[in-house]
Amino acid sequence: MKQKHILTLLVGVVILIAVTYTLTSTESPEAYQEKIEAERERQFKFIRFNAESPLSDEQKQAFTKLNFYPIDPAYKVKALMVPIENKKVREVPLTDGSKERYIEHSYAEFELGGKKQKLLLLQSMDEPDKRNFFLAFADETSGLETYGGGRYINARQDGKTSITLDFNLAYNPYCAYNPDYACPLPPKENLMDIAIPVGEKNYDK
Repeated sequence: MKQKHILTLLVGVVILIAVTYTLTSTESPEAYQEKIEAERERQFKFIRFNAESPLSDEQKQAFTKLNFYPIDPAYKVKALMVPIENKKVREVPLTDGSKERYIEHSYAEFELGGKKQKLLLLQSMDEPDKRNFFLAFADETSGLETYGGGRYINARQDGKTSITLDFNLAYNPYCAYNPDYACPLPPKENLMDIAIPVGEKNYDK
């Protein structure tokens, strides 16, 4: 085979490998770690400095950090979205006794901790992007190492019937920092019977 043809073949193979890698590769552990740490830093800066922070000015002066579990990629799961055929509006109780309206959209089914899980995905009534969902949940750490009123995940549908739930990004509602706020409580479907030892821990006042 002529050298020119060999070179052409090698270039073609390299391009094919590069394309295949691009299409099939997953995020490296280092990149994932950096992404989660960057989000945690963003959360801290918002709570510490933003005018919309739930902390009072006095609290901000004493605020030095948020508390998190170590990052564990095993708690980033790909879930199957099972649509609710007859979608209806649910009045979700808030911590102050009032209620807020959400659309019951679908269930996220996945396996975690050796158990099958099925969590209710809610959607805000005025959500402009219909691929965005709100997940409020409580688990075996709630009221102990994490806020007793549960934690939240903002999730985005990333496939026709799939959604990624990253519990490393679980965060506290505003009322965990300031009881003057009213926050949605997890629906009964999302009271998990396993511990989720990732994400944000209790706010240390």
